[in-house]
Amino acid sequence: MKKLTKEVICGNIKIGGNNPITIQSMTNTDTKDVYSTVKQIKELEEIGCDIIRVAVPDMEAAQKLGEIKRSINIPLIADIHYDYRLALEAINQGIDGLRINPGNIGSLDRVREIVKKAKNRKIKIRVGVNGGSLEKDLIQKYGRPTPQALVESALRHVNLLESMDFDNIVISLKSSDIYTTIKAYEIMSQKVNYPLHIGITEAGSVKKGTVKSSIGIGYLLINGIGDTIRVSLTGDPKEEILIAREILKCLGIKKQGIQIISCPTCGRCNIDLIDIVSKVEERVENIDKNMTVAIMGCSVNGPGEAREADIGIAGGKNEGLFFRKGAIVRKIKAENMVKELIDEIIKF
Repeated sequence: MKKLTKEVICGNIKIGGNNPITIQSMTNTDTKDVYSTVKQIKELEEIGCDIIRVAVPDMEAAQKLGEIKRSINIPLIADIHYDYRLALEAINQGIDGLRINPGNIGSLDRVREIVKKAKNRKIKIRVGVNGGSLEKDLIQKYGRPTPQALVESALRHVNLLESMDFDNIVISLKSSDIYTTIKAYEIMSQKVNYPLHIGITEAGSVKKGTVKSSIGIGYLLINGIGDTIRVSLTGDPKEEILIAREILKCLGIKKQGIQIISCPTCGRCNIDLIDIVSKVEERVENIDKNMTVAIMGCSVNGPGEAREADIGIAGGKNEGLFFRKGAIVRKIKAENMVKELIDEIIKF
């Protein structure tokens, strides 16, 4: 069961509490290039991105945030390091949240200035701690970026915000190591009631990063930890959204969307199952239906193994079987399998 955390406001979305787990990503465009940034955000919106973050490396980028914000429909987060003036300008531009480490933003007066303005505008602050950005004294104390070091760093920043009467906070403690990340979140979950943004940072390429992220994020969600997620991949940000959606669907957390199950194939398979699955996945990607579809390689075990699916097909020699809840309905010619399955999905 998911831990009931404090509800935090982020634009038109609420994070934590009884609210759905949200999916986040980050643009890889130049934020100063408004056209390209908005185009990418809209593409991510269409496939299920709930919250988007953009890098703000300089004042010119900060000054473009208002134009970006007015062109999109989901909350916009400004990712800022070191320069408090960028945070102030981002708030002036109407962003919905900040991702900062209050400890590296400058003097207490500068942090207080950011916090005061964020509180007045009801802007969320995510305290984001990564294994590669820990304070020197914590590295000396723990010897390396241990889970305890990540937690202590994050709590410093949180306590600083709380001392300034600010609590619209989300926390993240990410490492590229799965075990370190999991343990850090487990410890933090016991210490605070703030929503947790979970993920494995610097997870790697789409293939390897998907595996690492699925293990880490999946483990935490199964154990009730996590209110908002990002799958961090070296690749097209759209892949991050698709994988995040799939993680939530596989865990039964996100019901919306079509869940496809398919067998790994064997010597009994007489159809091009890999091609069929690929084509069906592509066709149903944006169909808004809550159902399970089975695509099985042979008729020997297909309908039986997939009897929990709403509908499905099982391959045979030059033909296949269409079934509902494991019960065979009719035969289908091999060349028509994809079309007829899609037709049945649309009719379902």
